Amino acid sequence: MFDFDKWQEIIATISKNKLRTFLTAFSVMWGIFMLVILLGASTGLQNGVQHAFSDDAVNSIYIRSGRTAVSYKGLKPGRQIQLTRDDFAEVIRTINNIPYGSCSYSKWSAEVTYGKEYSTYSLNAVQPPYQLLENSIITTGRYINAQDISDRRKVAVIGTDVSKDLFKGANPIGEYIEVYGINFKVVGVFTDTGSPRELRNIYIPLEVGQQIFGAGNDIDRFTVSTGDMPLEVSISVTDQIEKMLKQRHTVAPEDQSAIYITNSNVEFKEIMNILTALKLFVWIIGIFTIIAGIVGVGNIMSIVVKERTKEIGVRKALGASPASVVALILQESIFVTAFAGYIGFVLGVFTIEGLANLIGDQQMFRNPEVNINVALATIGIMVFAGALAGLFPSLRAARIKPVVALRDE
Repeated sequence: MFDFDKWQEIIATISKNKLRTFLTAFSVMWGIFMLVILLGASTGLQNGVQHAFSDDAVNSIYIRSGRTAVSYKGLKPGRQIQLTRDDFAEVIRTINNIPYGSCSYSKWSAEVTYGKEYSTYSLNAVQPPYQLLENSIITTGRYINAQDISDRRKVAVIGTDVSKDLFKGANPIGEYIEVYGINFKVVGVFTDTGSPRELRNIYIPLEVGQQIFGAGNDIDRFTVSTGDMPLEVSISVTDQIEKMLKQRHTVAPEDQSAIYITNSNVEFKEIMNILTALKLFVWIIGIFTIIAGIVGVGNIMSIVVKERTKEIGVRKALGASPASVVALILQESIFVTAFAGYIGFVLGVFTIEGLANLIGDQQMFRNPEVNINVALATIGIMVFAGALAGLFPSLRAARIKPVVALRDE
């Protein structure tokens, strides 16, 4: 129940020691403020990483070729390894658990024309599963399908930026764009949640692209999905792919430059582990900062008890119970700590919101925020800290004997 007299007494005590109370409250406020800022920043980093990985499926293995770094079986180093569709087919046929994949062959700067409009874009010859591997979202029309591949149709799926550049807001579906003197029918427009440069991509059927580029059976790279397989299994699959390709292209087992394989499962797991450790470190730093404030509040309450020894003795002589004395000291401690903590929390939230508006959405830092669970945890920490800071001084006050207290100088 609200005791007006008790609150009057607490406010009066605080008013008599403004500077001391302010310095004590500031240490608690600063601890909560820093905890909120650091947690918000770590959340921003985590959101940024997750957004960066949303550009591609995180359950994928990417394979591309390089040059050999060591001699092997009489072959000199420096050989350029060329991947082919046969390599991809062998991987899909031989290794179990791979649900789907896609080859790709690209030209990074292809001139594309529509009427009087023209520009250069990234032209990618792919297979239908590439949509899932790149997390491309169709906004209009459709993606490349199996019929396009089998019939060698000259169709194209364009990014939203390509559509804006060439068609100026008009519907591009059914229209023809010219690439290397060949007309391609636009059958779809896609968007992508990852890098903005993805929106300047154009996708065409793999075999058509290889024919235009004179690539024959060659490909730049291929990607396979690991589906829902555990991390350990995906690592095993990665090792199997590497071993198979090195054998097919006569590459030394220890040569790390000839075949580049990236397991996004491993990368994502490692980065998320780092971010989890960072968040744990932030909590530790924040809590120890708060503990420093708690110690300060505890010391101040000890001084308060010392200064009010005679008053406490009079209270007990007039019949005040030890519990009421404990409640008085605890209430003052919790009030100072909770109020200072609340101010620190509010300032922290406003600062995070300000930083979010100032920085905007960056590639690796997005939407720094403090979620409701953190808010509730912070409030709990504030109440607990206040109670802990006042507990021992209040117990000391409760043990004071009236006769000794009244004799105290």
